[in-house]
Amino acid sequence: MAGGLPSLLDSFSSARDLSALVHLFWFKTMHFLLEAAVTFGILMRSTSWAAPPGFPPSGNGLWYRTPSANWSKTYLPVGNGYLAAMSSGGTSVELTQLNIESLWTGGPFFDPSYNGGNKQPGEAPETADALKRYQHSIFSSSIGETNDVSSLMTDAGAYGSYAGAGYLVSTVQSTGEQTDFFRWLDLDEGVARATWTESGTTFIRETFCSHPKQACVQHIATTRRSTLPNITHSFSSRLQPDLPTFNVTCMDSATLMVRGRIGGSFGMQYELLGRVHSSGGSINCSPSSSLDSPSFPNATIIISGASEAWITWVGGTEFSQDAGNVGHSFSFRGPDPHDDLVGLLPVATLIYGQVFSEHVQDFKAVLWDKFSLSLGQTPQLEIPTDQIRAAYTLDEGNPYLEWLTFNYGRYMLASSARGKLPTNLQGKWASGTGNPWGSDYHSNINIQMNYWSAEMSNLDVTKSLFDYFETNWVPRGSETAHLIYNISRGWVVHNEMNIFGHTGMKLGDAMWANYPEANVWMMMHVWDHFDYTNDVAWWKTQGWPLIKGAASFHLDRLIPDLHFNDSTLVVNPCNSPEQPPITLGCAHAQQLVWEMLNAVEKGFEASGDQDTAFLNEVRFKRARMDKGIRIGSWGQLQEWKVDKDMMNDTHRHISHLIGLYPGYAITSYDEAEQGGVKVNQNDVTYTKEQVIDAARTSLIHRGDGRGPDADSGWEKTLRAAAWAQLQDPVRFYHELTFSLSENFGPNLFSLYNPFDPDPIFQIDANLGFPGAVLVCF
Repeated sequence: MAGGLPSLLDSFSSARDLSALVHLFWFKTMHFLLEAAVTFGILMRSTSWAAPPGFPPSGNGLWYRTPSANWSKTYLPVGNGYLAAMSSGGTSVELTQLNIESLWTGGPFFDPSYNGGNKQPGEAPETADALKRYQHSIFSSSIGETNDVSSLMTDAGAYGSYAGAGYLVSTVQSTGEQTDFFRWLDLDEGVARATWTESGTTFIRETFCSHPKQACVQHIATTRRSTLPNITHSFSSRLQPDLPTFNVTCMDSATLMVRGRIGGSFGMQYELLGRVHSSGGSINCSPSSSLDSPSFPNATIIISGASEAWITWVGGTEFSQDAGNVGHSFSFRGPDPHDDLVGLLPVATLIYGQVFSEHVQDFKAVLWDKFSLSLGQTPQLEIPTDQIRAAYTLDEGNPYLEWLTFNYGRYMLASSARGKLPTNLQGKWASGTGNPWGSDYHSNINIQMNYWSAEMSNLDVTKSLFDYFETNWVPRGSETAHLIYNISRGWVVHNEMNIFGHTGMKLGDAMWANYPEANVWMMMHVWDHFDYTNDVAWWKTQGWPLIKGAASFHLDRLIPDLHFNDSTLVVNPCNSPEQPPITLGCAHAQQLVWEMLNAVEKGFEASGDQDTAFLNEVRFKRARMDKGIRIGSWGQLQEWKVDKDMMNDTHRHISHLIGLYPGYAITSYDEAEQGGVKVNQNDVTYTKEQVIDAARTSLIHRGDGRGPDADSGWEKTLRAAAWAQLQDPVRFYHELTFSLSENFGPNLFSLYNPFDPDPIFQIDANLGFPGAVLVCF
């Protein structure tokens, strides 16, 4: 881009290349505005435009006046699904925390005998006998409970954790006092930027991750296109706790190569390649003399005399989801990532504006071209985002911040879900080596909440989710069905899953582990995708096989209720998610299975399946099963078939209201279709009004999402969605604003405790927020 606009125009040889002019025009215009602001001394003094020039006029972005000092509170995220990065927005030193979506500790890489938490084949008969004992114990108990199902569980072993991949450390040689600092995240374009002025020169740094190129880029230049001070790029493992020191070498004079194993010498192999390109000047990669040098990183690229420079990085691991099956001995091991990464590197030599323009075009096509929402907001361009957030109150709310949080949730989903693996508990942004809850896939609310807004807002990001079910859950989940439940058809998973096919029941408290309904809830997303898209080809090849397999397992799991002896079919044993009683006929499970069997019947014809015996079985057992709708002694919708609910239970989950949201067994209750129940041997039939009133009573008594171990954002966001379904706008808005005021940080990350010095980030409230808002429409 050196030589000005006329010389650049001469260099374009095709219409495709002209796309780079889009970014060039923006780049030069913003630089002009920045220089004018600095020259006339109006930067950050204007009351009508205090946000940085180039910030979206709609206010669709987050901006700040100081660099970041805390990863979970103030860093800003970019990503393309394959890679993710967190930008500190520094000046002389920029720290960019890196993630590769498949980088995990544990699994068969760490322990070749790892078997996904399953029983050994020889244990199957004993486990089947134990299951029968538990069922008998529950049926024969006066309160319908047993104390233990541990014989169904297995030690998690090398379960592992999603892990960070270290830091990219970028420096600019300082030449004087730095003023007029801004940093921001442009949600329109999916790019993090920082600007500052030093010795009369204004610098701008941009960071983004391109989905088409499967690469991330950091670019730096000045507004005057003047020669930059010396710039360095290096990789560091020392900034990430417990990350083994990796090997950094110069692949060539402009490329850094990072090689490491996560979790020790037997862990998963990963690699990062970072290639630098510049306009003018020189580029030199300088290795250290010893890999054991105490001053890591051990190789650095220095750029001297350039007018602009950018580093492009790609990353990968030897993980292969296609190797997670019997044919590959569940090794999940693919080839060394090096050759594939080298194949991606040519992007580094393309004109920067061309790569950026392609990224923006792709980003907008996915995120903004097919959906938009207005809440009547007025952008507050004169106030930094952290100050807007700090001023936000439960009593007053703020439509602009709520609109921004809605857009931010969709941005985070689009930026984390379009790789080969679905969005996890932290999206794809995690800074540690062993992250909270392993940053895994919890499936008793969390992974489901991540995708609430996808279909409703026309966000096409579910491919990796469904591929994950098909290639990661089904193969080993088929074994789990047999080894734990003595069921020979279909497949099952439980509450906690990694990327290594962990489908067994984790050894621990049953309230967390005993959750074979995980696959049923996820089939709601499979059905929704078909329902929204009417993609018959996809339904036949992927959607139907998934839901038929899940339904087949649960058809065999339904058994006659020998506690109430009311001729219904129930699940036994069951736990309502994260509640202690091990019992029968949990409302959550019964409602979910009933809804899944409805979807099976609706989708049968489109599937092309000729198995009418299966369809008849679905209809027969669905008619006989307990529907999970029962009104208890104090007017509540019972969480369990045996009336155990306590009026003062403010538990974080509202699992028995799954049919309120995101399901429909409550909101669309039909007394003719769902039938009556027996109460004290008397037939009782409820009206829809009675069922809705009982659900409302339960929701009121469950509290506002701040009970014991229940004060994070997702509990409040979930309740907001439930109140929206009950058409209660006052309570809906209270819960929505309560979550935002209590659990969202300065960078709008959902935090367990924003006042903690180093709080836990968990993405489900971020991604559930837009889903809850959409429900109210």
